Amino acid sequence: MLKLETGARLVAATHNPGKAREISALLDGRFDLVAAGALGLPEPEETEATFVGNAVLKARHAADLSGLIAIADDSGLSVAGLDGDPGVLSARWGGDAKDFDSAMARVERELDQRGSADRRAWFTSALAVAWPQGPVVAVEGRVDGTLTFPPRGGLGFGYDPIFIPEGFDKTFGELEAAVKDGISHRARAFEKLKAALF
Repeated sequence: MLKLETGARLVAATHNPGKAREISALLDGRFDLVAAGALGLPEPEETEATFVGNAVLKARHAADLSGLIAIADDSGLSVAGLDGDPGVLSARWGGDAKDFDSAMARVERELDQRGSADRRAWFTSALAVAWPQGPVVAVEGRVDGTLTFPPRGGLGFGYDPIFIPEGFDKTFGELEAAVKDGISHRARAFEKLKAALF
């Protein structure tokens, strides 16, 4: 049975500092975590059609290049009024610069253009752990909520300032990290990962 040993060195397959911090916090300091960016690993082209597919692709890429067990997240925002977009293209909606102010404005603009008052949305996080030249374990978590405009709050990253999770009146951009980390899509995926590997 596959298990992650406490204290093992893992590479977080991300160049996003905010995502690396969240992954580190959710791992409860159990591991020696280094980001792919810090190792100078290139980012692979995300060519899969699902969050799980992209997470597996990134974890496999980082594990095989670094020789370390790798953990990868692929996550994004899906909007009911946009037929699930931006979904796996969430980061790309921010352009080459990954400008999420622009991406959030695009979500609002496209909803307006469609004449949609449907503000339901959900975040999905797929997590994959890959062993170098070995097996991969992948899980997925989701949190539902509604969108609000204009964006609110300077905490978090990505689309957090426009997303209000169910049961709250604050956006992810307004919630303290400890609160967000307890309820987020990534937290829910981590619970499944811990059950499988810890």
